[in-house]
Amino acid sequence: MSLKKTLKSITGADAYMTWQRVEFEKQKLLIAKGIINNMRSNYNKVMDFSEVEFSVFSQIGDDGIIQYLINQIDIPNKYFIEFGVQNYIESTTRFLMMNDNWSGLIYDGSKEFIDFIQNDYYYWLYDLKARNLFITAENINTAFINENVPKEPGILHIDIDGNDYWIWKAINSINPIIVIMEYNSGFGDERSITVPYKPDFERYNAHYSGVYFGSSLKALCNLADEKGYSFVGSNSYGNNAYFVRNDKLINLKKLSCEEGYRFSKARQNKDANGKFTYISDYDLLKTFNTLEVFNTETNQLEKLNLK
Repeated sequence: MSLKKTLKSITGADAYMTWQRVEFEKQKLLIAKGIINNMRSNYNKVMDFSEVEFSVFSQIGDDGIIQYLINQIDIPNKYFIEFGVQNYIESTTRFLMMNDNWSGLIYDGSKEFIDFIQNDYYYWLYDLKARNLFITAENINTAFINENVPKEPGILHIDIDGNDYWIWKAINSINPIIVIMEYNSGFGDERSITVPYKPDFERYNAHYSGVYFGSSLKALCNLADEKGYSFVGSNSYGNNAYFVRNDKLINLKKLSCEEGYRFSKARQNKDANGKFTYISDYDLLKTFNTLEVFNTETNQLEKLNLK
């Protein structure tokens, strides 16, 4: 099947808009190749991820960080997994698929989003599987086994705005080389805390503001130590943390949680009427100190109680 045949199956304005997006994305990919070529000679001098960040399909600068890491690490199996991709127009692995021809498996809890992906122009061009599944700690390993996921995929990215910590903790069927984890910057860098596990956790159902989700970076760093990974940095936006399996750490430096923590300036929270407040997530979280979190060091529930 050619791209022309794909577009012929779409009629009118939809076909024109798809063609425009295809041409625009071709230009973005071409520009990014030049950026990577210019950066590559300085990769051995990088002191902070902010020096290599750029975005093609990622939300912020994660496309550049991933390019840096895959050029520093030996990754035999060019395979990625990403959770919570929505319609995959914005994601952390799509550039990896289209620029580096990696294979991959993506999940989202919305069938509508997965249908969109499976009907998009690139789906037949690359070795990509898109699956509709609401990920839980109970179903994740079975899902991987059913999809014949490689035992050592190159990258695993977990971003489900809720049980992220618990999902990584539950995974034992694969041993990825790079793990990218979303963290809740508003929880700070001092405590090892996460939202308590609920299989059906959804951030806006858990609290109308949407700021009560996920885990602190320290909780993820502690879990990484348990699983044999090292924390190597965060994006400058302060939402994605990067962990590399210890046996692959040769050209990279392990950071402490405090060294790599980045405070997010995001204001993605809402009031009780569903309207954006434009207050910092951290400042708003301080007003909800009676919310319960789970301390992964004491294994006890405690109040959020931010200072």
